[in-house]
Amino acid sequence: MRPFQNRADAGTRLAAALACREWADPVVFGLVRGGLPVAAPVAEELDAPLELLVARKISAPGRPELGLGAVAADGPPFFDRAGLRALGLTPEDVANQVDQARTEARDQVRRYLGNRVPHSPAGHDVVVIDDGVATGGTAIAALRALRSHAPLRLVFAAPVGAPPALDKLTREADEVICLREPEEFHAVGEFYSDFSPTTDDEVLALVPK
Repeated sequence: MRPFQNRADAGTRLAAALACREWADPVVFGLVRGGLPVAAPVAEELDAPLELLVARKISAPGRPELGLGAVAADGPPFFDRAGLRALGLTPEDVANQVDQARTEARDQVRRYLGNRVPHSPAGHDVVVIDDGVATGGTAIAALRALRSHAPLRLVFAAPVGAPPALDKLTREADEVICLREPEEFHAVGEFYSDFSPTTDDEVLALVPK
C-alpha cells in the first residue's frame, strides 16, 4: 500500500474507515502534537467536537533521553515496568519525574486552550487519535486519563501501528482501530511521505477557540 502523503491524508483515510460505524454523540481527541492534524478530518467527518490531549514522557532520573513511561495532564501514569526493572527502579523512585511530566502536560494544555473549558468525555463515545503507534506509552496514558472521566465508549484509532503496541492498547480501550498493522515496523515516519513535525502554530490553528 502506498504511504500516507501526510497527516491530513492519513486523517482523511482514517475518517472514511470510522464514518461507516455508529457513534453516540462522539467527541474526538487528538494526541498533541502529531495526532491533532490526523484527528481534524475525523472530527469533521463524524460531525464531532475536536479536542486535544497532551501526554508527556516520564524520564529516567538523570537520563532525560530515556523514557520510563508517560503521563497526561490528569489521570494515572503509565510505567514501562520492564524499563524500571532494568534500572532497578520502582514507580516511587520516579515520583519527581512523574510530577515534572504532569506539570509540563498541564502547562502545554493551558498554552493551547487558554481559559476554554474542553468538552467533557462523560456520557459520550470518545475517539482518541494519534498519527501512529510505536510503543503505545503516551496513548495508554491518554486513554487512562479519559477513562477516569466516564466516557460511554473509549476507542483508540490510528493510521498505522506496531502490532505489539496495539495489543497493549486493547487492554486500555474498548476498541482499537488501525488501518495498517505491519509485521515489520521500525518507526511511524516510514509510513508517511511527509512526516514533518507538527508545530505549535499548526496546533493552535486546529484547536477550537
